[in-house]
Amino acid sequence: MRTWAPVGETPVLVHRLSYIKLSAISAVTDRGKLLMMVRRGTFGKQQIVAFLRHLLRHLRGRLILVWDNLSAHRSKAVRDFAHLRRRRLSLEFLPAYSPELNPDEWVWRRLKHVEMGNFAPKDLAELSTKLRDSVQRIRKRPRLLKSFLEASRLSF
Repeated sequence: MRTWAPVGETPVLVHRLSYIKLSAISAVTDRGKLLMMVRRGTFGKQQIVAFLRHLLRHLRGRLILVWDNLSAHRSKAVRDFAHLRRRRLSLEFLPAYSPELNPDEWVWRRLKHVEMGNFAPKDLAELSTKLRDSVQRIRKRPRLLKSFLEASRLSF
């Protein structure tokens, strides 16, 4: 959906969504693969552990997970889970306030500003469908995903 406004006035998009929301967590691999988990509501420490299980189930070999300093990422439940799987999973944290170093931030920027820019869903189902379709378009472009890694200036 696109909108317009008279010159000098900010356009306003009205949405019909209530406080119920979708939350998502994602990861980009060094081989240009995007993994994502979406749920209604928010992600807490137990859902983050579920996502780590998801990663371990879908990716082979040793995983080094580099992520931001969100408190849920550093929770005892997450640390305990990683410690029990330390042969396969290692957690590394980015410095505080450094989103430019996080390849996943580039994914979300692409989703918000390109794939879903100016989109005002009627309801949560429409938002979910649009998000799924947008993620699928990005997944089909491994070179784009690799460019997010390059833009983050992390060395692999």
